[in-house]
Amino acid sequence: MFDFEKLEVYQKLRETNVVLLKHLYQNNDLDLYLKDQLKRASLGAMFNLSEGVGRMTTPDKKRFITMSRSSVFETVSILQILLDMGMITPELYNNLYTEYTSVSKMLLAMFRSYNDRKF
Repeated sequence: MFDFEKLEVYQKLRETNVVLLKHLYQNNDLDLYLKDQLKRASLGAMFNLSEGVGRMTTPDKKRFITMSRSSVFETVSILQILLDMGMITPELYNNLYTEYTSVSKMLLAMFRSYNDRKF
């Protein structure tokens, strides 16, 4: 098992991406640009986290955690536009929003945990 697979935040991102991707693949009426950007942002959060865990230095790890959290912010921003345009249900939006809020807090805590490390 890889180190990133042991992280609760990674597992939460993985599960949330499955929910999001299933919705995207089932809805062909979504704007193609927003659909593609949403997929990239959400998957980017997970991919950057896993890549960052594999980095050897604290500054590298923190940089990838920051990129992961930024991708979460981008994802939520796109979800808000989709909600405003009636392209996703309020229920789906609220469920995803709750999950991404939790992920964001976990990533921030992870980032802060590296502040005291010297390697």
